[in-house]
Amino acid sequence: MAAYESISADELNARLGEVALFDVRGPAETDRGVIEGATLVPLHLVPMNVDRFRGDRDVVIYCHSGARSAQACQFLAGQGIDRLFNLEGGVMYWAGSGLPLVAPAQ
Repeated sequence: MAAYESISADELNARLGEVALFDVRGPAETDRGVIEGATLVPLHLVPMNVDRFRGDRDVVIYCHSGARSAQACQFLAGQGIDRLFNLEGGVMYWAGSGLPLVAPAQ
């Protein structure tokens, strides 16, 4: 069984508000916009914040293209986190699908 699954931009859009959403990009990238409701945890800080990913909801992680978020999913799966999803194509596909980005919460 895979350690995590993929989720498309359209599937995520339909589930916003019911999943725990995490953006693992750095500040220079998130300043350009995030998916509404995302919690910002840059990839290099994921190991120090494992407990933030635990809970009773599905966890969706994204980055720019899906590569760094796949790394985060793989790491978190190894830490016993389940119900993990990686956004296919990252925020690049999200925005390319015409879905909105918002300013990150300060």
